[in-house]
Amino acid sequence: MIKPTFSTLIILTFVSVFLLLPFVFSPLYIPALREQAFELHLILQGNVYKQITGYASLVFVILEMIFTLRKRGRGWKLPFKIPGDIQLWRQLHIFLGVGLLATTLIHTVGVTGLNFNAIFLWVFFGVTLSALVGVVAETGVLESPRRYFGKSPVKDTAHSQGLMKQLPTFTKGELIRGLRTIWLTTHILLVSAFLVMLGFHIFLSYYYV
Repeated sequence: MIKPTFSTLIILTFVSVFLLLPFVFSPLYIPALREQAFELHLILQGNVYKQITGYASLVFVILEMIFTLRKRGRGWKLPFKIPGDIQLWRQLHIFLGVGLLATTLIHTVGVTGLNFNAIFLWVFFGVTLSALVGVVAETGVLESPRRYFGKSPVKDTAHSQGLMKQLPTFTKGELIRGLRTIWLTTHILLVSAFLVMLGFHIFLSYYYV
């Protein structure tokens, strides 16, 4: 299974930005929607619409968690084998993340909400963007024709030993490991917070129905 190319990931990044724009402009179009199409506004804010779109988003979340199960399955010694190549699941994980962003937009109609819901939504944005930015950065390094990042050790030796000490040089593997330490750790922390808040969100949704 071929990994998404850097150009494909850039397109997905632009798609994600496009999906985030309604959350910025919702204070402008929601009042207009309320005035011009009040019945449609009631449907979009109704329990039936929220439950259907909410369950659709939950399905995407569950599918995203299956990726982790597939990736860590051997370490957990599961009594069953999850089918599919790891690269296939990685690719699905990326596309499903963007899909989850789309279903969240449909679910919320671009409204960020207040208090807990607002914080919950921003944590979700952090989950999506941290993963996308990290994968884009890693893929960009992998597809780069450069063998070293920083000051080339050959050029450093030819010109100045002191300069080589001041400007560190990284191989692709070293740079990717460094990037992964930053973005993957951030992503895991945000995912953990997101899952806890998702449980509270579901509870509150049914409690106040």
